[in-house]
Amino acid sequence: MTAANTLRRRPATTTGVVWIHASQRALRTHLEWAVGSAVGDALRFVWQSQPAEPGAERSEVHWSGPVGTGAAIASALAGWRDVRFEVTEDPVPGSDGMRWMHAPQLGITAARIDAAGSVVVPEDRIRAAIEAAGPDARALLAELDDAMGGPWDRDLEAYRHASDASPVVWLHRVG
Repeated sequence: MTAANTLRRRPATTTGVVWIHASQRALRTHLEWAVGSAVGDALRFVWQSQPAEPGAERSEVHWSGPVGTGAAIASALAGWRDVRFEVTEDPVPGSDGMRWMHAPQLGITAARIDAAGSVVVPEDRIRAAIEAAGPDARALLAELDDAMGGPWDRDLEAYRHASDASPVVWLHRVG
C-alpha cells in the first residue's frame, strides 16, 4: 500500500452564527440546552432585552464546528414555534453555506448562501417558480420572493437591528 492510499480525510470545519431574535425569558434555559445538545457542549448565552418585542429577549452566538452543525442547531430550535431565530453556516470547499430562518407565523425555511452571505436560488427552484406563475408577472415575483426567503426577511428585519451593539459569544465544537 502506498502513502497515497493511507491518507485520512478530516471532516471539514466551518463557522456560523445563531441569532435568537426573540424568545420569552422562560425559554432561555431550554434554548441553551437545545443548541448545546446540537454542538455537544453545555452552554450559557448572554441574553439582552429585545426592543422590537417588549418582554422578549435575544441572544447572538458565533460557532465553529463540522459541516452540518448549522443544520443540527436549526433542527434543535425548530421545535420552539414561538421563537424567532436565524442560523447560518458558512460555505467551505465541498459544501454550500446555508441559512435557516424561523418566524412563528411562517415556520422555518432554508436557503443556500454564497461566500458573501447572499441567498443562492437553485435553477430547479427558479424553473418551478416560472412554471407555478405561468404568464402572470406578479405571481412570478411572489414565487421568486418566496424562493429567496422574502417573507422571513421582512418578518425578522426589525429584530435584526437590535443586534447591532450586541456582545459576541463564540462556541467551538470538538469532533
